Amino acid sequence: MSLIKLDEIATILAELDGWENDANRPALKKSYHFKDFNEAFAWMTKVALYAEKANHHPEWFNVWNRVDVTLTTHDAGGITSKDIQLAHFMEKAR
Repeated sequence: MSLIKLDEIATILAELDGWENDANRPALKKSYHFKDFNEAFAWMTKVALYAEKANHHPEWFNVWNRVDVTLTTHDAGGITSKDIQLAHFMEKAR
């Protein structure tokens, strides 16, 4: 799996509403806000099922109606197409 170059990431981020580069490491991040915990958890469940099939799992943190997501491909050492595909799925699942 090859890493995505920085100039390509900028183009991709323009297509992904609210996503940004993580300032501390090669990763993408976004904070999702939902109506309540049930809506947040339902979305996380959809994403978890997709992630399991794709064998690519997000780093995420949930508190009530907020889910903070970080995407990186650990074994590649940065951002790959797996992260971009998962980000796009997350947006569609929203």
